[in-house]
Amino acid sequence: MSWTYEKSWKLEASPDKVFAALTESAQLTRWFTEKAAIQLKPGGAYRFWGKHTLGAPAEKDARQAITRIETGRLLSFTWTIYGVETEVSIALASEGESCRVTLHHEIKGDLAMPRPKELIEDHWRLAFRNLEEHLAGGGGIVRLDFADPAPEIRMVIRIEAKPDAVFRALIEPELINRWFGTNSAVVEPRSGGRYEVGWKYKVDGRDVAGGPTKILEIVPNEKLVLDWPDWRGDTSVTGQTISFVLRPVGAATELTFVHAGFTRTADISDYPFGWSGFLDELVKVVTA
Repeated sequence: MSWTYEKSWKLEASPDKVFAALTESAQLTRWFTEKAAIQLKPGGAYRFWGKHTLGAPAEKDARQAITRIETGRLLSFTWTIYGVETEVSIALASEGESCRVTLHHEIKGDLAMPRPKELIEDHWRLAFRNLEEHLAGGGGIVRLDFADPAPEIRMVIRIEAKPDAVFRALIEPELINRWFGTNSAVVEPRSGGRYEVGWKYKVDGRDVAGGPTKILEIVPNEKLVLDWPDWRGDTSVTGQTISFVLRPVGAATELTFVHAGFTRTADISDYPFGWSGFLDELVKVVTA
């Protein structure tokens, strides 16, 4: 059965600059793929491969080709994913001083894996956040390994405060509300206790209560591990956790954050960008 993923993004760059990021091998390998070989003409190669590509294809398996191209306006190409033929179309249009990017990704068959629509969506959520970072200078690009059998998000930051102050911000509802951007956090600071941040939103018309639900492990001033249900509210997705490990470094704290339990790399989606933002807010709350 064929189906199409569609999404639109606004990027703070001109259509010409975005088009160059999509069609120049030297740029494409900074934000989208490990290796690329491109011929800018209808029927020309638009080949990309390696560990940073969905499915981690080898060079011999990279047979993507351009089907339509209009400089500064449109790029369409074929792409075989896990043996299924697909076609990607990316249209660009000026929107003030910005660029409106509209993606259509047609899947021409059945991807033989669980949650195929989520796979494609999460892949593009990551890709376009990386494109956004690339256009802004490249400092925040996240390069995932699609061949990793145990993918995770790992971030290490230094906070200019002692571990007890950092730990309070992790377990006191008033402080959690400030860095998690909510107003109804609930915490029972014990193993098995509730830990809820109060997120409520809709996914495909369904009401979802997002964020963690309980404490899996707690060691005061040293460690906090929480469960992490699927952000879409899919109860078939289990086993994800987030952990905060604190280590004193003089008068400061080294915090190691890990989001683990992903069954495939694409499921990481744009989480790294979200967690980076939340950890930035945590630092502000602790050091205010």
